[in-house]
Amino acid sequence: MLGIIKAVVITCLFLLYPYLVYRGIESGVVWLAPAIFSAIFLMQSFATQNVKTKLIKAFIAIGLLLGAYYLQTITAKVLPVLIQLLLMYFFGRTLLKDKGPPFIESFVRLQFTEIPQQLYPYLRQLTIVWTAFFAFNAVMCVALAVWSDDRWWALYNGAFIYLMIGLITTLEYIYRHFRFPDLEIPDAKSSIKAMFVNGRKIWMDVQAR
Repeated sequence: MLGIIKAVVITCLFLLYPYLVYRGIESGVVWLAPAIFSAIFLMQSFATQNVKTKLIKAFIAIGLLLGAYYLQTITAKVLPVLIQLLLMYFFGRTLLKDKGPPFIESFVRLQFTEIPQQLYPYLRQLTIVWTAFFAFNAVMCVALAVWSDDRWWALYNGAFIYLMIGLITTLEYIYRHFRFPDLEIPDAKSSIKAMFVNGRKIWMDVQAR
């Protein structure tokens, strides 16, 4: 139970991060957000057993802490870029021959004991779409951080990204019904529940590949 509460708190902090940065810029305490997330990454570094992951999280924690002192605004805005690049990396690496199955296929396996043969190419294509989406977001995050108003940066990272995720997910769900009319597709509620319950397990599995 404690682990679930901790995961929920950290997730909420990540979701609120753009707002915290924006309020920090307005209030003159922009260093606070990267300092908080430096502590989170440092705790995760100590908790993980994978040496590579431990080093990456420790490096991010140190970078955020130094940035919170020396380059406060830039450091505060760079974390969403790192998150999008991290998502792009983890989705994209599962497309490699020796790192499969594709990320989306791992989630589908939670709901299908046997995946229909015609789904395999589609799940790979869908993983490519999400990889491209996160790459696009990383570019947008950089562009908005450098050239845009702080408000637009916060709106894109704190709202638009999640609206686009919801839109892509909804359109894909509808498209799947038309493309595979004979396939028994789980309802959206059970799919979301499976992702929340098993998402961490799959994420750890991908890291270990």
